[in-house]
Amino acid sequence: MTVLISDERITRIGVVESGEPLVDLATRGLSATGTQYAREGVVERLAIADAFLPSGIRLHVVEGLRPLESQRAIYDGYCAELRMLNPGMPEAEVRTLASRFVSPIEVAPHVAGAAVDLTLVGASGPLDLGTEIDATPEQSDGACFFAAANITREARDNRELLADVLSSAGLVNYPTEWWHWSFGDRYWAFSEERPHAIYGPATL
Repeated sequence: MTVLISDERITRIGVVESGEPLVDLATRGLSATGTQYAREGVVERLAIADAFLPSGIRLHVVEGLRPLESQRAIYDGYCAELRMLNPGMPEAEVRTLASRFVSPIEVAPHVAGAAVDLTLVGASGPLDLGTEIDATPEQSDGACFFAAANITREARDNRELLADVLSSAGLVNYPTEWWHWSFGDRYWAFSEERPHAIYGPATL
């Protein structure tokens, strides 16, 4: 069963801030939409993963570091959408459902520069990974979950390739979002059985 980022097993994990700097992905030769930043340890691992890919295929990062205000707006907006879709749902359940798609502010890995949203691209553009990045569980009928069964064989193969290179480089996936990978945050600490996270909230 998937452990959500709002679960107390995640939220109770502490942070011992490493002080690692934020790095522009472009300075390490990584492909990204606009200028994207992440912690140095994340960027180094992405560069390793990128080098593992077959010739002609590359990682492409859509989003890395996310300002706190943006995280709050995304979270609040999705909670509002869930309330509309589920009238009368208890607030605690709304927030649990919301954490399938966006992290509560207090534990958000994007705010720490610890996470990236990314895909695979080839010579003709993005590869088929089953859904668009940021497709909600409602929009995609759950196909945004990494292990979803309702995707094509090609999309499954591409997800497995993505997982092979990123996992080998030390990043972990948030299972409800095939595109979300992190290192050094609370979810990474939980997944890797580490005593604490090493990245807290960060700003440029």
